[in-house]
Amino acid sequence: MAASIQNAWGIEIGQAALKAIRLRAEDNGQSVRATAFDYIPHPKILSQPDAVPVELIEQSVATFLERNDLGDDAVGISVPGHTSLAKFIKLPPVEPGKIAEIVQYEARQQIPFTLEEVVWDFQTIGGGVEESGFMLEAEVGLFAMKRELIFESMRPLADKGEEIEVVQIAPLALYNYLSYDVLSYRKNEQTPEPPDAEDYYIVLDMGADNTTLLVSNGRSIWIRNVPIGGNHFTRALTREMKLTFAKAEHLKCNATKSPDPKAAFQAMRPVFNDYVTEIQRSIGYFGSVNRAAKIKKVIGVGNGFKLAGLQKFLQQNLQYEVHRLEHLDGVTGDAVLSDPLFMDNVMSFAVPYGLALQTLNHTRIQTTLLPPEIVTERKIRSKKPWVVVAVAVLLLALGISTAVTASVARSLSPERFETAYKEVADLRNYVNQNRMAYKAQQDAHSALLKEIEIISAPLEKRSLWTELYKAVNECLPRDEDTALDEVNVQLQNKVRIMSVATMLTRDVEEWHKDLSADPNLKEKFRGDDGETAPAGVGYIVTLSGYHFHNDRSLNFREIEDAFLESTLVTNLRKWTIEREGVNVPVGQLGISHPIIIWSETNRTTFDPNEPLQMGRSGGIPGGSFGRNSGRGGRGGYDEDEDEEEEEEEERGGNFGGSIRQPSIGQPNGSLRRTGPLDSLDDKSKPILKLTRTDFQLQFAWLPVSEDKRVELDEDDTTAATPPGVR
Repeated sequence: MAASIQNAWGIEIGQAALKAIRLRAEDNGQSVRATAFDYIPHPKILSQPDAVPVELIEQSVATFLERNDLGDDAVGISVPGHTSLAKFIKLPPVEPGKIAEIVQYEARQQIPFTLEEVVWDFQTIGGGVEESGFMLEAEVGLFAMKRELIFESMRPLADKGEEIEVVQIAPLALYNYLSYDVLSYRKNEQTPEPPDAEDYYIVLDMGADNTTLLVSNGRSIWIRNVPIGGNHFTRALTREMKLTFAKAEHLKCNATKSPDPKAAFQAMRPVFNDYVTEIQRSIGYFGSVNRAAKIKKVIGVGNGFKLAGLQKFLQQNLQYEVHRLEHLDGVTGDAVLSDPLFMDNVMSFAVPYGLALQTLNHTRIQTTLLPPEIVTERKIRSKKPWVVVAVAVLLLALGISTAVTASVARSLSPERFETAYKEVADLRNYVNQNRMAYKAQQDAHSALLKEIEIISAPLEKRSLWTELYKAVNECLPRDEDTALDEVNVQLQNKVRIMSVATMLTRDVEEWHKDLSADPNLKEKFRGDDGETAPAGVGYIVTLSGYHFHNDRSLNFREIEDAFLESTLVTNLRKWTIEREGVNVPVGQLGISHPIIIWSETNRTTFDPNEPLQMGRSGGIPGGSFGRNSGRGGRGGYDEDEDEEEEEEEERGGNFGGSIRQPSIGQPNGSLRRTGPLDSLDDKSKPILKLTRTDFQLQFAWLPVSEDKRVELDEDDTTAATPPGVR
């Protein structure tokens, strides 16, 4: 961050409004002045059922930029705390120079995504005493957020050509406000870290859908997200009093002025109780891990705290002093601080205020989630003028050198080397004649090899379809050991394949281009499959099926598409898969780029008394994967098989078919149910309502005969690239 920043904007785009404040660093470097602000309510709350958040945010940003000229001012924006990760980790004794290495290791353990998918940063928070060359009891804060969410938050301003200096999570911006304005901590050489005080403060920032709970004594930081916000009170009024969302929101904001205030508060009473219960639970947990901590008071921020009766209700139930943010003490600037609009909404400016302070480098927290590639690009851009000067000097020196060399060359007579030139030309002719003769022999040899390959091709390809069948079958998830005893169908690791379709294409790259043209589908490619495309003659294989692995006890990474991604798609991307001590070829066979092109999750009826039975195309057919009426491609593989396809059509059809969705109840459809042949138990089981996920998965198959397959070491099997991928 540039140390010479004099003016900075802190901008928070919330669910209800855009809040922004501009601060200027005073000459003494220890104080700031508020020189401008803006509060722009959205036409609708972003979480309202009929709201379009992207359009509403763009409209508010456009209004903000029309009213305010940012010029060369630095800009800091916030991202929601509930979509980010904040971890505070005690490090083992470590050398100061290796803290970054240890933190990177911890990041890989703590962040539930690969580091390439997120932007992350860290900072030493407190503690830590250097002794004998080691840092003891050092604590670091680790902060991360998914890369696409950060770019989504930056897009409204970036699309307008504004550069963003700081991207910070909202809870840390709240900490900046608490440290600077409430605890009066000023960062300087004498006090690089705030004192480790006994009194702790709680800051509650009530937003539309969530509440951020921050506990700090200035040095230690503890953050928790409470999933209750202002909209929960609005929905309670909507549900109990049969009002529209807009009318319920108006009634919530003016409950004391309504014709029947008692009825309004009675409708919101359950939400009040849930809210204080969540706050008490969070404070209780904090107290269990920080037994010496003493809570001094609670500070409420955010316009959600304007709700009548909330402050008193919290104070009575929490048994702590509860204050609302009424004014900012650490900043001057009466033109802003005394403005009626600012005073009416001052509780919503805690986060923008903390952002602007950090952007001016007036806070202890210096982390930022600004993507590093943007930082690098700006550094390069700042150095471009010097690069231009260096290139100009280099070109001048090159020009002088060329002029000197040309002068020396003119001093030599071409006739002096005429005999040598003729000898070189004769030698070149001799070499070219021999090269042409060698090429002719090489072409003849290649033609013989081609004939041999054509003659032996039918023998090599007979087993390819059986191997494809086996590879797909072995890639399906399955229960093992004690998991086989699982009776809950929604916890069984099973995927039912209802149909398999194959389509021969002269260049599978066209299939990849069609999918990549759709941004939603391109994102579903795993790893670098979205950037690298298969090429050449091959097949597009479509698996249609469904699964019930959607039990409520599972987390979101174990159900619906995520279950398929972590099992079937992951296995199809492997080079080989080991089953019962045998390595079955997958990518080695030519399978690549698996992608779920369609899925749908619905509630459905499941009768456990009627066993499932596959239709004619159900499961995974053997051999050439069934016959289909559409012209799609043969069950074998040959680069020159047009005549064979025409003969197959004359005989009544050909192997393969077009890509299709499974049709329930058809002869070639997904399932038909039959009664049990024998009943060992007369007691029938109840009919269940289950969540079923239907899907279609495609992958490219460029068949590789056994003699051309590449063997890899065990450590490299997951990183192999199938033939034809570029």
